Amino acid sequence: MFKIQTLNNISVAGLERLPRDRYEVASEMTHPDAILVRSAKMHDMEIPASVQAIGRAGAGTNNVPVAAMTARGVAVFNAPGANANAVKELVIAGMLIAARNIAPAWQFARGLSGDDAAINQAVESGKKQFVGFELPGRTLGVIGLGAIGVKVANAARALGMKVIGYDPTITVRRAWQLESDVQAALSIDDLLARSDFVTFHVPLTDETRHMITAERIRLLPRRAVLLNFSREGILDDAAVVAALDQGHLYAYCCDFPSNLLKDHPRVITLPHLGASTAEAEDNCAVMVADQIRDYLENGTVTNSVNFPEIALPRSDCPRLVIVNSNVPNMVGQISTDLAAAGINILDMLNRSRGDIAVTLIDLNQTCPPDILDQLRAISGVLSVRCLDG
Repeated sequence: MFKIQTLNNISVAGLERLPRDRYEVASEMTHPDAILVRSAKMHDMEIPASVQAIGRAGAGTNNVPVAAMTARGVAVFNAPGANANAVKELVIAGMLIAARNIAPAWQFARGLSGDDAAINQAVESGKKQFVGFELPGRTLGVIGLGAIGVKVANAARALGMKVIGYDPTITVRRAWQLESDVQAALSIDDLLARSDFVTFHVPLTDETRHMITAERIRLLPRRAVLLNFSREGILDDAAVVAALDQGHLYAYCCDFPSNLLKDHPRVITLPHLGASTAEAEDNCAVMVADQIRDYLENGTVTNSVNFPEIALPRSDCPRLVIVNSNVPNMVGQISTDLAAAGINILDMLNRSRGDIAVTLIDLNQTCPPDILDQLRAISGVLSVRCLDG
């Protein structure tokens, strides 16, 4: 019986992927094998030594102490792309809201008073201040072409926009998913200089923090629109507000309200709604629950932010799942100890990623507890599990 601790309300659709005859799921428990989390901050938590995996029901893992878990041999999973459609729709909505001045027009309409005749007169005389523009023929720059960025780019093309993309680490899979006429920018600066709208779909890292500065904003055409439904901190908000005040930028739409932004007349701030749809929450929970289950039951690693991808077809024989430092002779030492114990290796697969390696070994018999302890004692081995056939 595997024990799963939940730190937030996880969608029932995801929890139903964990059969009750094999999984105990609760928000309070001792010695959990894995943790499912959405937004709870785990950096100051005491994470039990029994934990083998953490599943974040979302794309970002800023609330999870990934480096500390990696050092302990704990796999951290996320759900990339599960909320991609939800974010895509919000980006498209943001472009329309900005282009058609929906937010200030709505505030104007809500502030009307008098009888219907007076309101109609005020509407006819006031609507000219909210004249906007249409999207077809405008150019959208997409920085970051992962699951979300690709969907945004393709949706914008369907609306008749020109699209420029920039992502030096784009995968072949994502490149194949892009509409063929999406252009590739040579650099961020090249993209900014050619875009009427710019949307960001990158993680917040040391490299992406304040990616957009006052200097880069000056590269944009006048009356450009910026959209940030990625992470707070990617844009220098003070520089954005200054450019809005100067009339260089037309609007800024983002998911991260602050005292600087929330009352500005040319800023549309939303309360972090990017993935806030029932469908996205279900998709994220299902994806991460499936990944946690596959790792606990088979040692398979899919969509981990700190472990290598690894999958070995499962038979009915016992399987060792070993996480170790990526240093020479680890597999040799493990194989030697198994051979000395008279245990035969039927199949084996080793994969590495940075400083971490995962080894899956199918055996002709269950590995006794004393041999498991012997393997754990090898310098560089971080965790060892034996799964029944």
